[in-house]
Amino acid sequence: MREALRGLTTRGRSFLAAAVAAAVSALILGESDLLRVAVLLAVLPLLAAWYVGRSRYKLACTRSLEPARTPVGSSARVILRLQNLSRLPTGTMLLEDRLPYALGSRPRVVLERLGAHQASSVAYTVRADVRGRYPIGPLMVRLTDPFGLCELTRSFPSVDRLTVIPQVHTLPRVRLAGEYAGTGESRARSVAVHGEDDAATREYRRGDDLRRVHWRSTARTGELMVRREEQPWESRATVVLDTRAFAHRGEGPTASFEWAVSAAASIAVHLREGGYKVRMVTGSGTDIDAAEGGGEGLILDTLADVKSDQNSDVSVLIEHVRRRNDGGLVIGLFGALTVAEAELLSGLRGNGATCIGFAIDTSTWVPSGVAEAEREHAAASLALIRAGWRSVPVTHGDTLAALWPTVARGSQGFAYRAAMAETTVSGVTR
Repeated sequence: MREALRGLTTRGRSFLAAAVAAAVSALILGESDLLRVAVLLAVLPLLAAWYVGRSRYKLACTRSLEPARTPVGSSARVILRLQNLSRLPTGTMLLEDRLPYALGSRPRVVLERLGAHQASSVAYTVRADVRGRYPIGPLMVRLTDPFGLCELTRSFPSVDRLTVIPQVHTLPRVRLAGEYAGTGESRARSVAVHGEDDAATREYRRGDDLRRVHWRSTARTGELMVRREEQPWESRATVVLDTRAFAHRGEGPTASFEWAVSAAASIAVHLREGGYKVRMVTGSGTDIDAAEGGGEGLILDTLADVKSDQNSDVSVLIEHVRRRNDGGLVIGLFGALTVAEAELLSGLRGNGATCIGFAIDTSTWVPSGVAEAEREHAAASLALIRAGWRSVPVTHGDTLAALWPTVARGSQGFAYRAAMAETTVSGVTR
């Protein structure tokens, strides 16, 4: 009750002041009718404070997000459902939900009185142009009586999180380099470290035909190994995201790093839809195996939070990938590379992997020293090709959907690209 009295509005305090003045005047003048008026003026704000103070503890609120995961630049709907759990009706309520700055200003919604055990819903929309996880709430509810004599604020502790994921672009279906062309579906096949024969071996089991013993694997492992009847092929792909802060340029949603993050999300989703077991590795140490159900959501949620890293390094990124290099496709999204860094990436070509790199020319995002940057980028692209990668150049304004078919080109196309890169480098040098 004491807290409710502190919530008296200016009108409520004016009623109390008028009641005191009327009571003093009644005592001085000896007017009993004026004293009754004073009592009435004093009772009204006290009843309002009791009414509001009693009802404030009997409200229930739930919040839902539709959808809870939304792409950058899209809107999400926030639905608030407020229920009056008491047997007394409430007055008019002002709802105010706390939002981070990136989602816009705080929404304020007026909700008319709720009857006994009545519920009502209100909704508002939010929009974010930057990736991330944003808290929504807590909800502030201002309660008032029908006469506006008392007003109290209640805060609901619940907080929900809206995940703003990078843009996922639909990619055309192409036959990727390294796929097997045969009957049925064509997918990239992973091979074990020691070659095709060793990939088709397993430990000897009682009852196995001794004619199936593979002596080379037996001599190497020290255990009796037999050939499998069938080769256990799998479609595997590793998406590698370069998070080096100094390798990217630009600010905000139009930065080259945001292009790489969106491309990584699009490629991972596209490959999963194609039946691949996808692994995501970033330069900051994130390693996600998205082979199981729900893996797509795991990748998108992780990419919603990924940040550029000042301490990231290409050698560290390679080490993260090689912790479990199980072949298949390796698709890298790289910022500015030096020739030495491009040569280091040859270490990812082991285990029969086919490596495709999107080499982002970050100088086209924020032009600065164009001739020097062009020469460095061309030399790094050539070094990447010589290291056994299939290089796809990316400049500002390019879309992933338009570049994606180039990853399906055969060795002739990439050999031609290598020759052109070498010509470009020699031309710039001269």
